[in-house]
Amino acid sequence: MFKDKEIWLDDEKRKKQLDKTADRAEATFFGFQRVARDRKADRVLQHFNSVAQHYDFMNTLLSFGIHHLWKRSAIRMLKLTPGDHLLDVCGGTGDLAILAARHLGPEGGVVVYDINRAMIEAGLHKVADKDIEDRIRYVQGDAENISFPDRRFDAAMVGFGIRNVTNVKKGFEEMFRILKPEGRMMCLEFSKPTFLPFRKLYDFYSFYIMPFLGELMAGSRGAYTHLPESIRMFPMPDELSDLLKEIGFSRVNCKRLTNGIAVIHLAIK
Repeated sequence: MFKDKEIWLDDEKRKKQLDKTADRAEATFFGFQRVARDRKADRVLQHFNSVAQHYDFMNTLLSFGIHHLWKRSAIRMLKLTPGDHLLDVCGGTGDLAILAARHLGPEGGVVVYDINRAMIEAGLHKVADKDIEDRIRYVQGDAENISFPDRRFDAAMVGFGIRNVTNVKKGFEEMFRILKPEGRMMCLEFSKPTFLPFRKLYDFYSFYIMPFLGELMAGSRGAYTHLPESIRMFPMPDELSDLLKEIGFSRVNCKRLTNGIAVIHLAIK
């Protein structure tokens, strides 16, 4: 079995990914692989093209359905009110947007913003002919260069997507830019379980069972090998909190879910 130090990126390497000079580096990580910085976006695009049609089913299968509880908890923490306008960055198939739309009322709305058209299209059926359909719009675009003006939204969120952005800091800076003063930002992302025996079990499940199920159920072992790798490259909750404060967010707090497998960060502009 893998040793913990071999599969969870050490502090120094994680912090290098968030360093101020990271956007000038020639290489970055795609999972555990080092790739040319200008190629990561293409790799991510290919990855999600390969899983888009199975994405929702595999999320439920691999998480035993717990991801739905995480998402509901995240939306509750965002404290949306009727009339709010919300940007769902890396919104994919729209799970968070659908939950949010129910809180926004007819005067509010949410934009699902994702670089991958296949992911957006895979989620369209979930809102077709529903009473919230008119509250949800879709825009294909890059999280590092959000195609909306400054101070446009009351809230922004990103769920299980920011770790796939080449420059994580730039992605959060863009969310900060498009928020109105006092706007709320929520990030829901995977993290490192806190209880060591549970973490060992989680690591075994991640690197042996998940790829097997990915190949069996979705025909893609590689995609479900990359998933646990990308999680282990991502900043720890305190590191991410520090980054958000550096960008300019205030009142940053986080909530660990299911022994730290997932973490919600909430911050105010």
